[in-house]
Amino acid sequence: MSDSEPHLFQLPRPLRLESGHTLPRVEVTYHTYGRLNPGRDNVVWVCHALTANADVLSWWPGLFGAGCYFDPADWFIVCANVLGSCYGTTGPLTPDPLTEQAPYQHFPLLTIRDMVAAHEALREHLALPSIHTLMGGSLGGQQAVEWAVQRPKLCENLVLLATNARHSAWGIAFNEAQRLAIFADPTYELATPAGGAAGLRAARAVALLSYRSYDAYGRTQTDSHDTKLTDYLASSYQRYQGDKLVRRFNAYSYVTLSRAMDSHHVGRGRGSVPAALGRIRARTLVIGISSDVLFPTAEQQQLARYIPGATYAEMDSHYGHDGFLIETVQITHLLERFYLPSYVH
Repeated sequence: MSDSEPHLFQLPRPLRLESGHTLPRVEVTYHTYGRLNPGRDNVVWVCHALTANADVLSWWPGLFGAGCYFDPADWFIVCANVLGSCYGTTGPLTPDPLTEQAPYQHFPLLTIRDMVAAHEALREHLALPSIHTLMGGSLGGQQAVEWAVQRPKLCENLVLLATNARHSAWGIAFNEAQRLAIFADPTYELATPAGGAAGLRAARAVALLSYRSYDAYGRTQTDSHDTKLTDYLASSYQRYQGDKLVRRFNAYSYVTLSRAMDSHHVGRGRGSVPAALGRIRARTLVIGISSDVLFPTAEQQQLARYIPGATYAEMDSHYGHDGFLIETVQITHLLERFYLPSYVH
């Protein structure tokens, strides 16, 4: 069970979604790194964010990899691509097994709970009785906290970064603005793999404003010459980042996943957010970022307040929400302090 190459798992039965729709066939692409120890208790499961993939070593360097805190020499690391994505797991561009046609914009509504259901099926397939550490940031953190609410005894430790218990009106508004940009692109309705590409480019530019901060743009995108009247550094940066995402993602998955993020609400059908978080039994570390405008620290403080015994820590970062991917030195120090009382590897 040690292989850095991607694996493909097919759920043994159709997946009934929270919306009432059923996906007749679901496949999940995942990576594993390292080896299970004899006690099968060295599992670290990473839930990835919006446009990431299952190859956690490629997008979280400095935290995962040889010589890092989560070193495959010590841990059995699992990361699975989320339902609705475009990196090998069933999504809007996956042909329907009955019609052999991809659903594109007609792919059914997904929720965070549907993503957790697919990953829970994968955990059972891998015969992992427990998870030492379940962790994720942003949308990945939403999956992790939902999973911990559903299965309180599954994980020993829970690490939540820059995430929340319920997606905010502010976050939903940002996502809707991005979707409106995609829907304004007439090619989105053409239902082709490149459909909505111009809209996705614009959506990414909108998203970046929520991922970074005023200070981050001021530090890196301020022009050094005061003679410019056009083509500013900040402008070219927005275009570059939009083009970069278009080359590796698609508009249909982006719409699907952003809607799933909007659905996140651990209290739905469980009485309240505090009641739901009160179910969690894992030792929990909640990390906020001082400059995060998309997931403000008040949201992480709420998680820590209602998860029994949770520890809250805050990183001072100029990078805004993206700090959870960038500030790996700070995260490592926080993890070292968190694990010291119970586990030294």
